[in-house]
Amino acid sequence: MGSSLKREIGLFEAIGFGVGIILGAGIYALIGPAAEMAGNALWMSFVLGAIISSFTGLSYAELSTMFPEAAAEYVYAKKAFGKELWAFLLGWLIIFAGAVSVSTVAIGFSGYLRSFIDMPTSVTALLLIGMLSFLNFLGIEESSRVNIMFTAIEVAGLALIIFLGLGRFPNVDYLASPTGLQGIFAGAALIFFAYLGFEDIVNIAEEIEDPQKNIPRALIFSIIVATVFYVLVAVSAVSLADWRILGGSDAPLAYAASTVLGGNAFFVLSIIALFATANTVLILLMVGSRMVYGMARDGSLPKIFSIVHEERGTPWIAIVAVMLLSMLFAAIGDIRLIAGVTNFATFTIFALVNLSLLSLRYKQPDLKRPFKVPFNIGRFPVVAFLGVASCIFFVFHIDLLAVMIGFLALVGGVLMYGILNLKKIVEK
Repeated sequence: MGSSLKREIGLFEAIGFGVGIILGAGIYALIGPAAEMAGNALWMSFVLGAIISSFTGLSYAELSTMFPEAAAEYVYAKKAFGKELWAFLLGWLIIFAGAVSVSTVAIGFSGYLRSFIDMPTSVTALLLIGMLSFLNFLGIEESSRVNIMFTAIEVAGLALIIFLGLGRFPNVDYLASPTGLQGIFAGAALIFFAYLGFEDIVNIAEEIEDPQKNIPRALIFSIIVATVFYVLVAVSAVSLADWRILGGSDAPLAYAASTVLGGNAFFVLSIIALFATANTVLILLMVGSRMVYGMARDGSLPKIFSIVHEERGTPWIAIVAVMLLSMLFAAIGDIRLIAGVTNFATFTIFALVNLSLLSLRYKQPDLKRPFKVPFNIGRFPVVAFLGVASCIFFVFHIDLLAVMIGFLALVGGVLMYGILNLKKIVEK
C-alpha cells in the first residue's frame, strides 16, 4: 500500500520548515551562558556548531534519498544494523532528548520572566510545563498557523538585535576568548542546542515533492540560513554589550537591545523571548508525547502509553509521562547542565545516524542513492566519519555530570528494552 500522505511541500516550504525549527528558542535561552564561555569569539562557536550539524546533515541527506520515509531514524537503524535494539534506543534517546529540551527552554523562559516577576527559576519552569501540557491534552487547532506566527515574532527579535548591533561594528576584538580555543569549543558544545531541528526535515519526507532532490537541498540551505542569522546575532550581541554581562544576565538579548534603545527595548525583547520559549516548549511537548504514543502503539513501549482520551482525542498518558520527565529536569534549574544532557543525547543520536550511513555503504552498496555525500575514499564516506568523530570530540567538552546523566539514560534504555522484550530474549 502506498503512502496516504500528500506530497504538497516544495523546496521553499521545506527550507522554511527547517529554518523555522532551527531558529527557535535555543539562541534566546543559551546565548548568555555561551558568551561567558567563548567571550567575543562567540560567533566562532556558532560556526563550529554549524560545521558539526553539516556533517550529520549531509549523512541525513543521503540516507533520506535512500529511504524517503517518515520515522526516519528508526528506518536508518533497522536497515543498517538489522537489530530492533538500535531502533528502540534511537527512539528512546529522541524522547529523552526532547523531554530534557523542554526543561532547558522552560528555564530560559523563566530567566526572561524574571524581568517582570521575581519567581524562582525552577518554579516558573514547572508551572509553564504543567500549563502547556494541559493545553497539549486539550488539543490545539490550527497549530501550524500559531507556529508560523510565533516563528515570525522570534525572527523579528533576532533581526532587531542584528540591526542594532551592526551599527556598532566593529566595536570589539571578535577573536578574543577568555580561555582561548577551550572556551570556543565549550561554547560550541553548548550552543549546538540552538541548531537542533534541522534533522526533522527528513521526518516529513513522505509529504515533500521530489524528496530525493529537495530533502538534501532543504537540509543544506536550512543550516546555511540559520548559521548566517546566528553569526550575525552573536557578533551584534557582543558589540552591544560586554560578554561578561551577557553571561550573567537572565535575559541576555533583551539586555543587549536595551543598551541602545533603553528600557522599552528590554521590555519588547523580553516579551518576544517569552513567546519564543513558550512556543518551543509547547511544540517539544507535543512532539515528545506523540513519539511516546507512536512507540507504544507499535509495541516498543508499554501499551498503556498508547491510550487516547475518548473526549479530547489526545494521548493523555503519554502527555503526562513526557510532562513528568520534563519536570524532573526542570526542577534542577541549571540551564547549562540540562542543555549539556540534551546535547549528549543528541550527539549520540547523530553518531548513530552517521554510523548507519557508514554501515549501509558496505552493506547495501548498490542501493540507489540520488544524493551521495561528497568526499569519499572508495565506498568510505569521509564526511560521515567526521560526523562521528566530531560528535565524540564535543562530548568531551560537555560538563561531566551532564555526560553521566546522559549515559545513565542510555543504560536505562537498554534495560527498558530488555524488560519489554524479556519473553523474546528467554525464548531465544
